[in-house]
Amino acid sequence: MTAPATQIDQPILTGNYEVGPFFDEMFENNGQPRLHYRVLYEHLSTLTRETFNERRRAADISFLYQGITFTVYGQQEGIERIFPFDLIPRIIPHAEWEFLSRGLTQRVMALNEFLRDVYHEQRIVRDRRIPAELVFGARHFRREMVGVDVPRGIYAHITGTDLVRDERGNYYVLEDNMRSPSGVSYMLENRQAMKRTFADLFERYGVMPIEHYPQELLNTLRSVAPDRGVEPTVVLLTPGVYNSAYFEHSFLARQMGIEIVEGRDLVVHEGKVYTRTTTGLRQVDVIYRRIDDDFLDPLSFRQDSLLGAPGLFSAYLMGNVALANAIGTGVADDKAIYAYVPEMIRYYLGEEPILNNVPTYLAVNEDDRRYILEHLDKLVVKSVNESGGYGMLVGPHATREEREAFRARILAAPRNFIAQPTISLSRHPTYLNDELRGCHVDLRPYILYGEQITIVPGGLTRVALRSGSLVVNSSQGGGSKDTWVLYD
Repeated sequence: MTAPATQIDQPILTGNYEVGPFFDEMFENNGQPRLHYRVLYEHLSTLTRETFNERRRAADISFLYQGITFTVYGQQEGIERIFPFDLIPRIIPHAEWEFLSRGLTQRVMALNEFLRDVYHEQRIVRDRRIPAELVFGARHFRREMVGVDVPRGIYAHITGTDLVRDERGNYYVLEDNMRSPSGVSYMLENRQAMKRTFADLFERYGVMPIEHYPQELLNTLRSVAPDRGVEPTVVLLTPGVYNSAYFEHSFLARQMGIEIVEGRDLVVHEGKVYTRTTTGLRQVDVIYRRIDDDFLDPLSFRQDSLLGAPGLFSAYLMGNVALANAIGTGVADDKAIYAYVPEMIRYYLGEEPILNNVPTYLAVNEDDRRYILEHLDKLVVKSVNESGGYGMLVGPHATREEREAFRARILAAPRNFIAQPTISLSRHPTYLNDELRGCHVDLRPYILYGEQITIVPGGLTRVALRSGSLVVNSSQGGGSKDTWVLYD
């Protein structure tokens, strides 16, 4: 007599996976796999939990040995973690990706036009298409940059734009990240892990490559270098090994074949920036900086900063060194400014937005503020300058005390808050605790802007690993998936 199969011997697709009530990336409402997921579905149907767990452990060990970690703040058991990675990929059909690419290109072009305008003619403000107080009252608006011409007129060379889908599968832009978007190293490492773990699937699927991202990034950085008649020297400026994204900093520098430096490694002499090397000083042409504006130069910004280099801003103003991204891009990250990006597209490009914003209420507006305060239990309230899921109230999941605390904060400083309806983020099958569960996801594509706009196919799919959570940020317990964009 054959013994009954144990749970570990059963295929991972068995169980009580619930498709609804959210938009499911993999399954139709009737439980059948979507057309572009059928090959993956067939493959998963042949894998037992034991086999899948073995592959997952192999991926985790690989991440551990390579030091692929992230930081979770406020956890008593420690902050350094192996980056959580789910082996079930997100798949995007080619036509869908073409639509997203057009929308992202349009958006980045308009945002760069906005940045150039507000630091020069300020036409959009004078024409009252966006309130002056929102722009000039933004925390990251840099008056020092008014009238400064940046190389090629490009401010945001690297952008990470967060996309979400609602219950009908419609895409929305959740926010733009134009100061120092992170996560691209995980996108690249996820792909390598998937190639090792599911090499047979890659042979059956036509997946567009992403491995060229570091070279495209280097080309973008070199394109804004001052013309000295020699090959530009590019360095990556990091806050140091204790920064939560240091793995990414060192990874990208290694992949591009450039030096990773800290502020103490840089010297400014006669308006030029040099890096210390074993053979002496070497002039630097482009700095891919992963530190905020405030800390770049203690002579021009925060005097207590030990992260930047004295005189760096002066060298930048003289055109002897380029910074990516440019100083002052943070004004476009402001979540109150975000509400006006569709208007920027119309104003600067004369086009209708391809990708829509999530409907947004500005607490600084009296009518919006009244609506927000009356519907705190139904809205997501965000601080305009926070990121990583911090400074946020998810009204439907918050306690009465938490909502009242936010009410007081909004009344005290209305300019600092926006609110949005709770989006029923799409879900994707994710392997948790030996079974498939639907977890909420978003997508962060990375857009490079140098001589041209380049978007590698896909991006970082982030997944909320806590039951019912809508927060996908790794700093608050989220994980990620590989994102496969298919050829035609």
